[in-house]
Amino acid sequence: MPEESTVQPTSIEELRPKMRLTGKVTRTELYGAFVNIGLEREGMVHISRLANRRVNKVTDKVQPGDTVTVWVLDVNPEAGRIGLTMVEPAEVDWDEIQEGQIRKGKVVRIERYGAFVDLGAEKPGLLHIREMGQYVRNVSDEVKENQEIEVRVLRLDRHKRQIDLTLDLGEAPAADEEDAEPFASSMELAFRKAQSTPAGAKPSTPRKNRRPRAQDDDFEDIYRHALESGR
Repeated sequence: MPEESTVQPTSIEELRPKMRLTGKVTRTELYGAFVNIGLEREGMVHISRLANRRVNKVTDKVQPGDTVTVWVLDVNPEAGRIGLTMVEPAEVDWDEIQEGQIRKGKVVRIERYGAFVDLGAEKPGLLHIREMGQYVRNVSDEVKENQEIEVRVLRLDRHKRQIDLTLDLGEAPAADEEDAEPFASSMELAFRKAQSTPAGAKPSTPRKNRRPRAQDDDFEDIYRHALESGR
């Protein structure tokens, strides 16, 4: 978990990322709020860091004189800059996650195509039904909500903030994925297309095998929405 500060820092040099502090809002600007955390320099919470959801006006969230809980986002002692956030940082940073890692997590949401597993990162990872084993027809037959499970990181896309997981804890298979393509279901193919097709790009599926564009778009919309709201 992010660091729970028990001793109030006495200088900017003592600040560390994820350190939890209490401070008082001294003033607000269009771009953020300044917070007195008891040091020689105030910290600044950018408007994008005031809440998990979009904030249109800083004063909709905080007012001068408010006492707030903040976490250290970044610090530059030489420049005297302290970046703060009012959004509790994730327990696990993205750069701590690597493909092939085995991690423990909690199932936080179940869908018909898979389960979302909280690894402590900013967003949960997706354990697709095809990664639960052979002949699995119902996700809930394999995992339950709030269940603690061990998974391996199958694929990681830091740009899209997406993590694909598998219950197979062994080494990643060396076989070319294309060899297994004839056995993939239409649902799996749609899932892969949703992951691999760049935003705005047109599907490259041959016309004779192409499904209605709206169907592909609907699936991708559902997938992306589920990732956004999966926590």
